[in-house]
Amino acid sequence: MKLATLSMDGKPCPAVQLGDGSWLHLAQAGTGWDSLLAIIEEGADAMAALRALVSQAEAGQHADAVVSDPDLLAPIPQPRKNVFCVGRNYAEHIAEGDRAQQQNVGVTEHPVYFTKPPTSIVPPGGDILLFPQVSTCFDYEVELAVVIGKPGRNIAKENAFDHIFGYTILNDISVRDVQRRHGGQYFKGKGFDGSCPLGPWIVTADAISDPHKLSIGLTVNGAQRQDGTTADMIFDIPTLIASLSEGMTLEPGDIIATGTPSGVGYAMDPPRFLAAGDTVVCTISEIGDLSNSVRIA
Repeated sequence: MKLATLSMDGKPCPAVQLGDGSWLHLAQAGTGWDSLLAIIEEGADAMAALRALVSQAEAGQHADAVVSDPDLLAPIPQPRKNVFCVGRNYAEHIAEGDRAQQQNVGVTEHPVYFTKPPTSIVPPGGDILLFPQVSTCFDYEVELAVVIGKPGRNIAKENAFDHIFGYTILNDISVRDVQRRHGGQYFKGKGFDGSCPLGPWIVTADAISDPHKLSIGLTVNGAQRQDGTTADMIFDIPTLIASLSEGMTLEPGDIIATGTPSGVGYAMDPPRFLAAGDTVVCTISEIGDLSNSVRIA
């Protein structure tokens, strides 16, 4: 199933997609759910109820709750925590970065983590913000994002998939010079307002054939910049969940971005950073497209 958060009369409303591409406004259908987080937290019972509602709607019920072409917000517009992100998780991306920076860090023994604050979230169709008074080195990174469904701490690799609710797309907008000037800590350069486009929806885990066999790519103004596969992750999803949850509880609605393939702007010769007026489209197979424009804040 595809689950989204719609903007209805200026308010966020959870919805599920029907077979014809329309959306069932879940609160209007009388469910009592006021957010996707509420659905995620309810777990298996919510999923069973959603399937029943979809069947009813496709049989002609709840017609007054069906929306044809809504505005979409980020699936989780205001995460309760920072978004967890993984750096340096594709070998070719590591190699291009090392070449661009004239260094040889290579593959790390353990995953590299950083976070993006909730204030960085951007909806589908929303604006990636530029702050030219701070930097002109704004870059893009398409990433597969995991949405946690079942809480856990010290999660074993073999149990990791039991804790996943679904998957979405994330664009890890990165201010490259700021990213590197704070003692090697990525947070500041990755946490600008407007630096985390997310969406367009969450695809539930049962609807993804294999999260490690998805094509993943990004275009800027229609030109292909990134073109890869999630099969090339160095640390796979169970490894990331097991590592991140060591001594730290993952909770329903937590988001984990899993890294980006090669093709980022700063590693091009010469570097090509984002500019006002650009259109950036992230695409991951079995999920869809996440499109955003770029403007000066």
